[in-house]
Amino acid sequence: MSDNPLLSVERLTIRASDASRPSDTSPARPIVDGISFEMRVRRLGLVGESGSGKSLTARALLGLLRPGLAASADRIALAGRDLRDLNAREWAAIRGAEIALVLQDPRHALNPVQPVGKQIEESLVLHRRLSRAERRERTLDIMKAVGLPDPVRLLGAYPRELSGGMGQRVMLAIALVNGPKLLIADEPTSALDARLRDHVLELMSTLAEERRMGLLLISHDLQQVSRYCEHVLVMYRGAIVDACDASALATSTHPYTRTLWACRPGARTHGSMLPVLDRSDRSWSVRS
Repeated sequence: MSDNPLLSVERLTIRASDASRPSDTSPARPIVDGISFEMRVRRLGLVGESGSGKSLTARALLGLLRPGLAASADRIALAGRDLRDLNAREWAAIRGAEIALVLQDPRHALNPVQPVGKQIEESLVLHRRLSRAERRERTLDIMKAVGLPDPVRLLGAYPRELSGGMGQRVMLAIALVNGPKLLIADEPTSALDARLRDHVLELMSTLAEERRMGLLLISHDLQQVSRYCEHVLVMYRGAIVDACDASALATSTHPYTRTLWACRPGARTHGSMLPVLDRSDRSWSVRS
């Protein structure tokens, strides 16, 4: 990658908007509290327990915060382009073309009444001027790239006919068909079994390298992130409290990171108490 970061975020803050709070209350603590980071690697992990602000951060980067939430930042830039003040038309041109999102569960993200092929082609219709034959060719190419078997047959298949792993590959095909600069994957394997999780994450990692694309992987599973990312940011209560190379996660000295790493249940820990974090100790809760 070049010396310039693919993604640059400075002091991103997300709050409940004034209209969503009673007028007699004091300003609420930010949900995401002034976080800053740069993406200078191909594969960056964003980890933390549920409620830490990971998914809200991702949605703010895409301009997709739900009503009642408001984001502010000194800078949010993708490949040098400022994303803070885009209008609806500009966002529509960027989402799905320059930056794409893969969600958790294909059963809820895919349209159940549209064939797979049409759902993949839809993004091409929105962002590219192509003939019907060219769209079909690109659709088949991306289906092959993400490992979908017999793509010609699957063009007319409906989501209900797909396994969980195949559904997730279809979502990946939709996200990648326009060749985005950045793919955000928000807990993309949480609905899959352990074997399929590894297959899908290995595929995402490989495609990021082959296509020279950034991958921002959001997860609560540190072991997973350590295998498939290069660098990791750890979030707690809306703040980034730790950052390290993915290969160093197991030896991090930060109390929160160390506890997350150790608290995953498994055969080795069966029958024993998992570690519990002392949340009353606030000395580590904000990264210096």
